[in-house]
Amino acid sequence: MKFSAFILFVLLSLPLHSQPAATLNQSLSKAKEEHKKVLFYFSGSDWCSPCVRFKKNYIDNPTFKDFSEKNLLLFNADFPRQKKNALPAEQTLENERLAEKYNPKGLFPLIILFNENGNIIKKWEELPSESVEEFISQLK
Repeated sequence: MKFSAFILFVLLSLPLHSQPAATLNQSLSKAKEEHKKVLFYFSGSDWCSPCVRFKKNYIDNPTFKDFSEKNLLLFNADFPRQKKNALPAEQTLENERLAEKYNPKGLFPLIILFNENGNIIKKWEELPSESVEEFISQLK
């Protein structure tokens, strides 16, 4: 198998739910269809240590992953600073638009939970202090 064919095979083998929606509005529409909540969070993945801890201790936690796959759609508006981590221009513009609307104070991390109808039901304006299990309970 040639290298490019192998890459194509790997990409086509990925489950569809691993491909994030391009916009928050798309995530909210999908959440309505699937009767799920949206966990939307602002991060600085390469400069904000609380953001890195949130991803490592919550988002990447196996218990949280199991819960979120069944109950949530995740949407991250990331603001990396290092050039090597730069996002595509279209995504950067979307994230900046979302920051103007939902994060005018520039808080990192800022975590927002939307219900399936797109209404905000809870906000965390810093790294959650709860355990993963307690955090999941609040998301329910």
